[in-house]
Amino acid sequence: MGTLFIMSACGEGPDPSGLTTANQKNLTGVSANGTPMTQADLDKAKTSEPFAYNLALMVDENRLGINYTWTLVTGYLVMFMQAGFALVETGLCRAKNAGHTMAMNFMVYGLGMLGYFIAGFAFQFGGIGLVGVPNLGGLGALTNELSVNIGGHNWGLIGYKGFFLSDGTYDVGVAVMFLFQMVFMDTTATIPTGAMAERWKWSAFCVYALFVSTLVYPVFGNWAWGGGWLSQLGNIGLGKGYIDFAGSGVVHAVGGWCALAGAIVIGPRLGKFNRDGSANTIPGHNMVLALTGCFILAFGWFGFNPGSTLGAAANGNLRIGLVAVDTMLAGAFGSIASMIYTWVTGAKKPDIGMMGNGLLAGLVAITAPSGYVSPLAACIIGAVAGVNVVFFAGVIEKVFKIDDPVGAIAVHGVNGCWGQLSVGLFADGLANYGGLQVKGLFFGDPGQLVAQIIGAVVCFVYVFGISWIFFTLYKRFFALRVSAETELQGLDIPEMGSLGYNPDAEFYTPDGTPDISLAGGVGGSE
Repeated sequence: MGTLFIMSACGEGPDPSGLTTANQKNLTGVSANGTPMTQADLDKAKTSEPFAYNLALMVDENRLGINYTWTLVTGYLVMFMQAGFALVETGLCRAKNAGHTMAMNFMVYGLGMLGYFIAGFAFQFGGIGLVGVPNLGGLGALTNELSVNIGGHNWGLIGYKGFFLSDGTYDVGVAVMFLFQMVFMDTTATIPTGAMAERWKWSAFCVYALFVSTLVYPVFGNWAWGGGWLSQLGNIGLGKGYIDFAGSGVVHAVGGWCALAGAIVIGPRLGKFNRDGSANTIPGHNMVLALTGCFILAFGWFGFNPGSTLGAAANGNLRIGLVAVDTMLAGAFGSIASMIYTWVTGAKKPDIGMMGNGLLAGLVAITAPSGYVSPLAACIIGAVAGVNVVFFAGVIEKVFKIDDPVGAIAVHGVNGCWGQLSVGLFADGLANYGGLQVKGLFFGDPGQLVAQIIGAVVCFVYVFGISWIFFTLYKRFFALRVSAETELQGLDIPEMGSLGYNPDAEFYTPDGTPDISLAGGVGGSE
């Protein structure tokens, strides 16, 4: 019989000044002549060797400074990925919807941040201090988690401290954590904007952005990263618990399965499918934009994955170089595999769009295992992802009749799931972050694969389920989709009031209709 209860602790208290975060508690366990120092050793050193003691505190402060700087800078890189998503999605859509698509990618940043600031961060990481984040000073201000006790173990369900970054969380370490995790959330939030592009009503998109950032992303994120129950599966002998180093599941699969639910409920674009069920190709208007966006995303991924160490000093953080190499290789092999696959099948020519999506698919897939696998394994994971994205994009469109203009479901949903599972296959126990010695099936621990399967299934069931309910209810009571007339005209003028491309604005009426009379009769063939 399980018991539901609230877990909380006093913690060390918030440190908005940054003057007390480095403290002797961080030094316990540090080796002195091969013997880890205890709290009693430190208390003694404080009086008997004050210089050495204060020097050690200064070293710890420098360690935290390095880790804070690393986490913030990599977070800035992830923030810039929003520009990459905007270019990819806009380029893969039609020109008449360029302004609307770009605007969704722009505003999901602010709207998503609002929801995450109000409640999402508290739900996801309100109890992370109970587990501890040593690289950021422990985050002892975040100590409230709703949990259930089963079999003598506490299984976290949701955090509840840090709303509005207040309630005792006015703290330098918490601020670093919030910034880094907020831009991760924003990646998730932007994924459905591509799958639902060219027919999504602006007001519905705005409500969605608040919903996904407040509830969808944070809840699964808590289970995986916030000290929640999935991360504790090791308590029942399933490897080290569910492992998702940088978010193949937490970020990408969550976004992909939300996109799947949204694309199903909103329905295909007008003209996408014929009466016999066959699909028509609706090409994007600018592949240069799309591939440029892919490169921006690949660059940002060097913040996404290596930054997920939350530090660059001590505690195994020197692995950041290997994490970066795994990331780079998987993306490259994904693009190569997708190019070859499209070249030898279908039209017998390489597909430009799929080259870009193959790159992204490889990056998505390596995001979960990048802290735990070898470079060779990263190549295999990326190559499989490159084939996955082409194959499953076809299945989604031709078999399930789902219209996804940019391939977001195949890139993020399918390959996010593949990334989750690949940890349970390729983790070698050697290339491990944080000394966890995570081993997959191929290296002797089938329990880890079981934990990954549970995580992947829970991710799909929860995210798809709650997203489908949200979109269905919204469609029932409000307008989820624009009118047929608006869709045919293009969403830029009706929804946004301006065109994405407007080189000759003086020759257009306010509704976007060309009007040569506005040119004043100058020029031409009079």
